[in-house]
Amino acid sequence: MGDDGKVLNIKTADLKAVAPTFHEQSTALVKALTTLTTSLSEAGAAWGDDDPGMKFHGIYAPNITAIMRSSMILAEGLVSIHLAMTDMADGHIENDELIRAMFSKVVPKPREKHDDLGNHDRGQGQ
Repeated sequence: MGDDGKVLNIKTADLKAVAPTFHEQSTALVKALTTLTTSLSEAGAAWGDDDPGMKFHGIYAPNITAIMRSSMILAEGLVSIHLAMTDMADGHIENDELIRAMFSKVVPKPREKHDDLGNHDRGQGQ
């Protein structure tokens, strides 16, 4: 997005082009998490109920829950980045249009002329 790495130069087109990537990656992450959860659930307690299996489960179970929760937070974060970038691009466009309107020439309406008798001439000749 930046041209020379020294100055942050964000262009509206860049924001609009990159924003969907965050949505796509969020969708891919949620799909992967769903596949992982389903596969692990179908596998059941694949580590067994012997002593090493129980030790593994004691360490694994709390961590997998935290990892899954963190991964969902990451997926939601990716969606929010997508939305924020889209809003930012739209805001830049609206701001540019507002500034353009503020500094564009306004054609004045013809002024009415009055003679001493109160007759009007709207600037179109007599």
